[in-house]
Amino acid sequence: MDILKAATEWAKAEAFSSQFFVVAGALFAMTSFGFSRLGQTAVAKSFVVPTLVCALLLLVVGIGIFGVNKSRVSSFAHAYDQDPQAFVESEIVRTEKSMGEFKNIVFKVIPFLIALAALLIVFFQSPLLRASCVSAIAMLVVIIFVDSNANARLIAYHDNLLRVQQAEK
Repeated sequence: MDILKAATEWAKAEAFSSQFFVVAGALFAMTSFGFSRLGQTAVAKSFVVPTLVCALLLLVVGIGIFGVNKSRVSSFAHAYDQDPQAFVESEIVRTEKSMGEFKNIVFKVIPFLIALAALLIVFFQSPLLRASCVSAIAMLVVIIFVDSNANARLIAYHDNLLRVQQAEK
């Protein structure tokens, strides 16, 4: 197994996956524009700002992840050429840290935030606060969908790294 090829494919898949954040951000922005132009009620107009904020957050996340992973693709080859074993070790440490972050943030904190926002909808009477909660729930669901796939890819990549490490010993 060529671990450099696996690492490069993983980084390219992450860069591609980040584009879903950008697409979702664009959809949120279009939704915000639609609410601003077509919204007739106070409730519809209250969605303009929250969906625009979610759009910006998703766009920033998507563009940031894309940039990081695009630069990783070129740095992988350089790091691997210098010391293949050190490359594998550093990637194992990095993937383990990332898997821990996924486990805590994506699969614990975000579902808690979704439940909290859903609960707050019941207690808030203001259309803006309710719209903010609904928009936050939609954005967090997008994040869970994209990141659950990213986590599965990361686990597979980590398993490849461990196999390479075992083969070297």
